[in-house]
Amino acid sequence: MGDGTCSPARTAPCASNMSAPDTIEIRRSDQQVPYRTALDEMTGRNAAIAEGTAGELIWLLEHPPVYTAGTSAAPEELLDPRFEVVEAGRGGRYTYHGPGQRIGYVLLDLRTRARDVRGFVHALEGWVIDTLAGFGVESWRSQGRVGIWTRGADGREAKIGAIGVRIRRWVTMHGFSVNLSPDLSHFSGIVPCGIEEFGVTSLAALGHDVSPAEWDEAMLAQLPTFLARLATPCPPEAA
Repeated sequence: MGDGTCSPARTAPCASNMSAPDTIEIRRSDQQVPYRTALDEMTGRNAAIAEGTAGELIWLLEHPPVYTAGTSAAPEELLDPRFEVVEAGRGGRYTYHGPGQRIGYVLLDLRTRARDVRGFVHALEGWVIDTLAGFGVESWRSQGRVGIWTRGADGREAKIGAIGVRIRRWVTMHGFSVNLSPDLSHFSGIVPCGIEEFGVTSLAALGHDVSPAEWDEAMLAQLPTFLARLATPCPPEAA
């Protein structure tokens, strides 16, 4: 998923405590969902939430191989279009989605929470970071380089997750992606998120065998904390 919003370096998340409302639909897709299909459904659901005719949605899924282009994608960063390329309509540049990468589409109404775009992105990053920690993987934000970062098998900093969002009428769409066990060579067809000097890694490459179901359960266990962080704006030093 592309990284549509930059976030500062390692900062403490906004802390709070809240249970997940029953009104949020939690959807877990076991089969791969074509990217265009998911984008169309997400776009329609975003509009319906804004109109008050549908409830909020958190959708966990995987896509067949695809390159997606954000609004800042540069043509020269598409190195080898071996897969379908889709205009995503989100911020950010090119990214790759495919089997072994877990996607989370987060469609929430910020009108019922703090209307804080940076706070939302910060909380989303924190949700992924907290979940990775549960599998023994330390990860972090990095100043000037969007996404979720960790140490690769070679000891160098590498990207393990991406954040990309769009907000319409204070309703969010898109969300995050995390590399569980994708074919990392598929990232070589693009300059991921416009960052050339750093590589990508995955839980599998770091020696962690995590299934999509295990990842989903771990993420959902952290959901109340994520939602609680959206209740009030993050202080400036955490945004």
